[in-house]
Amino acid sequence: MELSHSMVHYLLTIHKLKEKRGYARVTDIAKELELTKGSVSTAINNLKKKELVYEEEDCKFLDLTDLGHAQVHHILSSRTLLFYFLKDFVGVDEETAENDSCQMEHLLSETTREKLFEFMKDVACMCDDDESARKFNLSLNLCQYSSPEEFIESQEGDSYLAE
Repeated sequence: MELSHSMVHYLLTIHKLKEKRGYARVTDIAKELELTKGSVSTAINNLKKKELVYEEEDCKFLDLTDLGHAQVHHILSSRTLLFYFLKDFVGVDEETAENDSCQMEHLLSETTREKLFEFMKDVACMCDDDESARKFNLSLNLCQYSSPEEFIESQEGDSYLAE
């Protein structure tokens, strides 16, 4: 599904607010993203049309649909992989890795995300018995995941992601 960078931020903000407070309202999203309620309402309506977000009838709280929740997990797994790839493999500083991974997270195809996971896991886990033989020391333990799908399902964010 094609999502713009701003749509991704709305989805992640709804997810974060739900996890943190138990609810997400247009006013909360506007405050979090430092936008007007009108612009947030317009964006939310677009996300509703894509069947990623719905509004609870009795209280006006926003929530992610199953499809929206799946998108958030894919976005977070892409961001997490990209962050650690840029930081640990490429060697950029954390701030650059965070900014760049945020810009790229929604652009990765499912195939590329899976291949990136497999590549990083292969390199990071191939020398488990001999740590001195490792060329790369990943801050992210990918060896604990048996598949890209298991990694994606486990994504709730990461410590470097803004609270």
